[in-house]
Amino acid sequence: MTEKDKNPKDTETILMALDQISQTIDVMTSVVGRLRTHLQEQDSGASNADGKQNQQLETSSNRILH
Repeated sequence: MTEKDKNPKDTETILMALDQISQTIDVMTSVVGRLRTHLQEQDSGASNADGKQNQQLETSSNRILH
């Protein structure tokens, strides 16, 4: 097989590999976005829970015991 006969097959293989890499990057980008959203939601939920807990502590500490 000469170098000219081998070249189109190599080019096709490289293009298929590049297409697969592109698809992988798209999937990974989607996964990273979903993880980021999940963490932000979890963080905001934790912040809200911390705020409520702090309010409860402040309310209970303002009570006077006789």
